[in-house]
Order: sequence, then C-alpha cells, then structure tokens
Amino acid sequence: MCGLAGGVGRTVPGTGRVSTRAELHQRWVIVEGARRMNALRINHGTSGNVSARYGEGMLITPSALSYDHMDGEDIVEFASLDSRPRGGRRRPSTEWRLHAGIYTARPMVGAIVHAHPMHATSLACLRRGIPAFHYLVAAAGGREIRCSRYATFGSPDLAAAAVEALGDLNACLLANHGIVTCGRTVAQALALAVEVEALATLYWHALQVGEPVLLTDEEMTRVLRLFEHYRPDASGGGTGP
Repeated sequence: MCGLAGGVGRTVPGTGRVSTRAELHQRWVIVEGARRMNALRINHGTSGNVSARYGEGMLITPSALSYDHMDGEDIVEFASLDSRPRGGRRRPSTEWRLHAGIYTARPMVGAIVHAHPMHATSLACLRRGIPAFHYLVAAAGGREIRCSRYATFGSPDLAAAAVEALGDLNACLLANHGIVTCGRTVAQALALAVEVEALATLYWHALQVGEPVLLTDEEMTRVLRLFEHYRPDASGGGTGP
C-alpha cells in the first residue's frame, strides 16, 4: 500500500489537503475491494462501485476508471453524506447517491458494495428476489433477499428504492440492475456479495427444474437465532456459520 510508510500523510490531488495515515489505508482498502469484485467474477469492467464510511462522510470509487489503473488518490471523498465531492482529481461513481442514501438510513453500515453479478442480476431483471429456499439466505440478516422496485441508475429515486428494499437487511437486488450489499467493513460487504451471487446461482438452477420448496418461517427463525451467535473472522469477511 503505497503512501503508508512512516505515518506521514500525502496531499490529495486537487484539494491541497493532507490525508491522514488512516485515510490512506481506507482508500487502498477500497481500491483492493474493487479489484477483488472483478477477480471474484461478481462484476465486470467498471460497472460496480465500492465505498466506506469515513468521518461524517464517505470515500467511494471514481467513475469509469479501470480498477487495475486505480490508486488510493483516485478515491473520491465526501466530507458529509449530503455534500458534493471534496475536490480530488476524479469524478465520483455515478451511484454515489445510492451509497450516501444507505449510509444516511443505516448508521451502523460501514461499507457498501454495488455489483452486477450474472445470476443475481438475471433474477433482478425478472423482478424476482431470493426467497428462503436455502438457510444461507439468512446471511443477509432475514428470511429473504428482496428485489427493489425499478429506478434509473444514479438517481435519488434509486437510492430510495434500495433503502426500501434493504430495510434492516444487509443485501438486496436492484430491479433490472444488480445487487447491493452492506457490512461493517469492505471485506464483509464483499463476502456477502459473493454469498448473494452463490445463492442466486443455486436458486436459478433450481428454478430450471421447478419451484424450490421454501423453508418455513419457523425454520428460518431457528436459523436466524443461530446466526445471532455467529461472529465473522478477524478479517470481517465471514457471512455464515
């Protein structure tokens, strides 16, 4: 992670502001998270975005920049969730309102991943969420993973639609669009995105044969209670027991 040695911050291009060691670290965590999305095949090109809460605002990936050519200085800062970007050399992701809206509605969320994985996005194009066909649906925090209503990308309406579909859960599908996952850390949000795509793949395959048998509310309540006692590993990347 360049720029971290010696504990001395660097000037953020276009701002004249010197970043802290903690900020530099978080910027590189976001860059690495974006690169991992594509390496894990839950996203392609620059269609996804990654952010982390920072101070009163957030740090988020820039718009239309290859993750392989991205570095920490390209990450865009918002000093507050209701403000414009704080200078810098890049424009923020077109989905910055989506991230800001979720952070505003969900104070405990520390990081967000938005991606376009194949099977989950296919279900989203059918306006179909992921029901309790498998107990690991509980990894998102509830009895199902809902699909939002449709809204134009980059719009305040999409942010509102995502907040509605998430409720108090940590994942949802975005109609005709993709997925959103939340976590305390980028690693946790990314791990949940991988889990959502795995569930979507299983559900999609099961649907080729027929309608899967769904677990009952009683069965899912039992699973959710077991999940309450589960703690992710030190990396913050775990999603299930």
